[in-house]
Amino acid sequence: MTTLKLVKALVSSVWKNILLTALFAFIYALASYVGPYLIDTFVQYLNGRREFKNEGYTLVSVFFAAKLVECLSQRHWFFGVQQAEIKVRSVLIAMIYNKGLTLSCQSKQGHTSGELINFMSVDAQRIGGCALNLHDTWMTLVHVAIALLILYKNLGLASIATLIATIIVMLANVPLGKLQEKFQDKIMESKDRRMKATSEILRNMRILKLQGWEMKFLSKINELRKPEEGWLKKFGYTSTMTSFVFWGAPTFVSVVTFGACILMGIPLESGKILSALATFRILQEPSIVFPTRSQ
Repeated sequence: MTTLKLVKALVSSVWKNILLTALFAFIYALASYVGPYLIDTFVQYLNGRREFKNEGYTLVSVFFAAKLVECLSQRHWFFGVQQAEIKVRSVLIAMIYNKGLTLSCQSKQGHTSGELINFMSVDAQRIGGCALNLHDTWMTLVHVAIALLILYKNLGLASIATLIATIIVMLANVPLGKLQEKFQDKIMESKDRRMKATSEILRNMRILKLQGWEMKFLSKINELRKPEEGWLKKFGYTSTMTSFVFWGAPTFVSVVTFGACILMGIPLESGKILSALATFRILQEPSIVFPTRSQ
C-alpha cells in the first residue's frame, strides 16, 4: 500500500469527524470574540451611556449565551478530534499488527519485533495525534482576521502594528519549532536503537543468564540511553524557550500596539484598552501554534 492510498484510507474513515469538528471549531472562534467585541459597549454602559432600554440585561444575556456556546462548541470539537485520533490509531495498529504476522523470513531480518512494537506504540500514536491539530492552520487565519477587525474598530490604524507584532511572534517561533522537530526526530532514532537492542537481549535472555552476561549487556543498554537523555534535555530547553515566547507574546503585542496608538495620537479609553487586551489574550495561542504546526 502506497502512502497516498494509506492517507486516503485514513481520511475516508474520519472525514465525517473532520467536517463536524471544523464546524464546531468555527463556531468556537466566532463565540470567543463576542466578549472582546462588546467589552467597550459594556464599559460605556457602566459609565452612564444608554443606547436603548434594558441594554444592561441584553449585554449580560449576550455575554452568557456567547460563553455557553463557546464552551459547548469547544467540548464537542475536542471530543470529535479525540474520536478521530482513536480511529486513526486503531486502524494503524491493526494494519501494522496484521502486516507483522504476514512478514516473510527475509523481511523479519530487517524489521525486528522491537521495531514493530515501536511502530504501534509510538509512531501510530504520533500520527493519530495529528488529528488533534487538524484545524490549527486555517483556524489561526480566522482568529487573526476577526481580531484585526475588532482592533480596527477600536484602535483604527494601530491594528496594523498589531499585525506586524503578531507576525514577528510567529517568525520567532519558526526556528524553535524546527529545533523541536529535529530533537524529536533524534529522540525517536535513539529510542529505536535502544528498543531494538532491548528486544534482542530479551529474546536471548536464556543465553545471557547461562553465561552471566546480564550486567555487561545492561551497561550497553545504559550507554544507548545516554544519547537519548541528551536529546531529551535539548528538547526540554527548547520547550522552555517556546513557553517563554508563549507567555510573553501578549505583553509584546500590547506594548507595540499601544505604543503605536500613542505615536498616532489615537485616544486610549478604558473600554478600548480592555477590548484590545482580551483580543491579545485570545490571539496568544494561535500565534504560537501556527508556525509549529505549518512546518
